[in-house]
Amino acid sequence: METQWAAEFPHAALEKRPRKRPRMTWDMPPPLPPPKVPRPLYCGHEYVNGYCISDAFFPYYHSGLPRHLSPPWRPDDKDGHYVFAIGENLTPKYRILSKMGEGTFGQVLECLDLETRESVAIKIVRSILKYREAAMIEIDLFQMDLHFSVCMLQLCANLNWFDYRNHICIVFEKLGPSLYDFLRKNSYRSFHIDLVRDLGRQLLDSVAFMHDMRLIHTDLKPENILLVSSDYVRVPDYKALSLSSKDGTSFKNVPNSSAIKLIDFGSTTFEHHDHNYVVSTRHYRAPEVILGLGWNFPCDLWSVGCILIELCSGEALFQTHENLEHLAMMERVLGPLPSHMIRSAELATRATSRESMRAVGKLPRLQNLIMQHVDHSAGDLIDLLQGLLCYDPSKRLKAREALCHPFFTRDFRRCKFNCCKTWNTDLMLSDPSMVHLNGEQVAESMGNAEKGILQSIGLNSEVPKVLQEIAQLVIMVCLGSAVRATLGIALDDPMALMLV
Repeated sequence: METQWAAEFPHAALEKRPRKRPRMTWDMPPPLPPPKVPRPLYCGHEYVNGYCISDAFFPYYHSGLPRHLSPPWRPDDKDGHYVFAIGENLTPKYRILSKMGEGTFGQVLECLDLETRESVAIKIVRSILKYREAAMIEIDLFQMDLHFSVCMLQLCANLNWFDYRNHICIVFEKLGPSLYDFLRKNSYRSFHIDLVRDLGRQLLDSVAFMHDMRLIHTDLKPENILLVSSDYVRVPDYKALSLSSKDGTSFKNVPNSSAIKLIDFGSTTFEHHDHNYVVSTRHYRAPEVILGLGWNFPCDLWSVGCILIELCSGEALFQTHENLEHLAMMERVLGPLPSHMIRSAELATRATSRESMRAVGKLPRLQNLIMQHVDHSAGDLIDLLQGLLCYDPSKRLKAREALCHPFFTRDFRRCKFNCCKTWNTDLMLSDPSMVHLNGEQVAESMGNAEKGILQSIGLNSEVPKVLQEIAQLVIMVCLGSAVRATLGIALDDPMALMLV
C-alpha cells in the first residue's frame, strides 16, 4: 500500500520532500504517454495542393522543432498580419528574403524556393475570415479548367498555395514593380504615349479574357498591374529640361520591357452573382457604383479609362474620398450626368466645403487634359477615353470593342509593335547563342519594318539616308536591349534618345 501511494504521489511534491535514502524504482512516477500530435497548420505543414511534409518530420514538432524547418510560434499583430523575420523559413520549403509590399489583404514576401532555388512572391493573407474567403475565391479562379490559358495572357500565374498558421499563402511568380510604384519612384512622371498604348492593349486583352469567362475583376488599378521586369533605362525628360540637371530632375526612368501582368483576383466575381454592393478603389470607381444602380462588366472598362489617363498624366484623375465630390469631378471633366441615372440614384445630400469646390474647379476638361500631356495620337486617345468613360454603362465600350479602336489599330503602330513582339529579348539575353543565330532574321525583320514605317508616312525606299536611319532607330528603341546590342546601336545614341 505504501509503495502504491508513493507511485501515485505527484512528482513535484516528491522533489520537495526531505529524503534520507536514494530514490528507488518504485518512487518514480510512471512515464507520461507521448503527446498526441495532430497535423496542425502552424507547424509548417503545407496543406491542400502543395508540398506536403513527410510523417517523419512530425516527431520534431513536439520534441524541439529544428530551426531550419519552421520559425517559432508568434502571435499575429493587432491587424491579423503574419509576424515574420527576414531569413527565417516560411514552412520547410520557403525561406523569407524580403518584404515586397503590404496591402489591405495582407503582405507579399519575396521567398526562396529551397527545392528549385528560384525566387517567388508569396501573398500571405491576414488571418481574418473575410480576407481568407477572398483568398479562396482567388485560388478557385486559378484552379479553373482554363488556368493554363491564363498563363498565356497578361495574368499573373499562381504556382501553389497552402494554409499556414491560419494564413492563406498563395505562391506567385516573382514580377517587377506595379505601375503605381514605378510612377511614384519616377516622381509621377507620365509614360510616353506609345508605351501607354502598349500597356493599354495588354490590359484590355486581360480584361477581355476575363469577361469572356463571365468574370468581373472589380478592382482594376495601377497597383494591381505589375511590370514583368524591374529593369529600366534613364532617358532625358524634355519637359523638365528647363530645370537644373544636377539633381537628376531632367531625366526619367523608362521600363526596359513593356510586358505587364494583372494581379489580385480576390474581389473578382461572376456575372450571375449579386452586384448591389460597393466595389472598386475610390479613384477608379464607376458612376453606376457610386449611384447605387448596380454594376456589371462595364465597371471594369471605366477603371481602364481612369488608368490610361493616370499613365498619360502621372496622377489619378479623380482624387477624392466623398461621393458628391466624386460626381462633381466627373461632371467637370466629362460633362453632366444623364438625368435618368440621377433620378434612379440613392444619394444622400451633404454640404459642400470650400476645399471640395476648389478641388473640383481645378480639373480641366478631358480634351484639354489629354492635350497637355500627349503630343501625337491625342485625337484617337480622347475618342477612346470618351468611349471608356461613358456615363451610361450600356453605351460604354466593351473590352473587345476597345481593342479594335483606331488608337490601337493604326497601321504605323501595328507595324512597330508587331516588330517589338517578334523577338523574345529576355530569351536572347539569357542565351547569347540565340543572338548569334537570329542575327540575319533580325536584320530581315528590321528591313521589312523599316519599309512599313516609311510607307506609313507616304515615302518609299528611295528617300534620303537620314530618314532611313531615323526609321531604323525607331525600330531599335522598340526592339529592346538585346537586339540593339546585336546590331551595335546603343540606347544612349543621341538620335535614339530623341525618339524615346
